Amino acid sequence: MDKKRVQLIIHGKVQGVFFRASTKDKANELRLSGFVRNREDGTVEVIAEGDEDQLQRLVDWCCKGPDLSQVNDVQLDWQPYIAQFEKFTIN
Repeated sequence: MDKKRVQLIIHGKVQGVFFRASTKDKANELRLSGFVRNREDGTVEVIAEGDEDQLQRLVDWCCKGPDLSQVNDVQLDWQPYIAQFEKFTIN
């Protein structure tokens, strides 16, 4: 299993719609580490590390988001795994 790291910047109606809490739940379900946070520009940032297949499942989920959200665009940056995180948190 290949370990990787991914950074996502999610655009749309993604703040105030349980996006962070739902992302944390999904990441925990997929046994990923990292964080999710709101950014001042109205986007949500996710940095996650773990098995590449599980990361792809998180990416796919973030492209839809929770029921109340409306995702318009996702910027994606695959990076080398650096084992930076112990768990997945909301920042």
